[in-house]
Amino acid sequence: MTTQRKAPDAARRNEAARRAILTAALDLAGEVGYARLSIEGIAARAGAGKQTIYRWWPSKGAVLFDALLMLSEGQGDQPADLPDTGDLEADLKTVLRATVDELNDPRYSEPMRALAVEILLDPALAADFAERLDEPVRELKRRRLRRAQAAGQLAADADLDVAVDLIWGPLRTRWLYREGPLTTAFADTVVETALNGLRPGDRSR
Repeated sequence: MTTQRKAPDAARRNEAARRAILTAALDLAGEVGYARLSIEGIAARAGAGKQTIYRWWPSKGAVLFDALLMLSEGQGDQPADLPDTGDLEADLKTVLRATVDELNDPRYSEPMRALAVEILLDPALAADFAERLDEPVRELKRRRLRRAQAAGQLAADADLDVAVDLIWGPLRTRWLYREGPLTTAFADTVVETALNGLRPGDRSR
């Protein structure tokens, strides 16, 4: 009986410690920047031991990735599916406008920018990111476009992987390289331009 009582308490303590560490990573990334972020600093802010962090994560990039996932989960930003009102253009504009808001939020933006760079340097983190976030989200996007194809709103032979890049890629590029203001007007233009090239029509010219 004693063992049974301790197990849930230990699990709750571990979860509380995990959330404290992830919150500390987010806060510090915003305060000091990713370059100065360290496991030692995260441990001190969270009131945890360095060995606890290293037992759960192999690097500060991995900590930051989980912290961003925690933040998204806490705000319900990972839906089971993209909106489908039957109006593809309106649905995509809704999604891209929400993406603009997220990318302009400093609490997301700077940690995500740091993570994007770290992924280029850390193959293990890149594989984890692809498996746990990038590919599942891409599949949500493909699935919405697949339904649009079935409804005749997109050309039947449109390559959906290319379509995903056409629709979402410009926002990410402008945000990552700071090429210009990231606005809802820009998002709307991206959707309109992409769909004009993807809708069924005469392709003989």
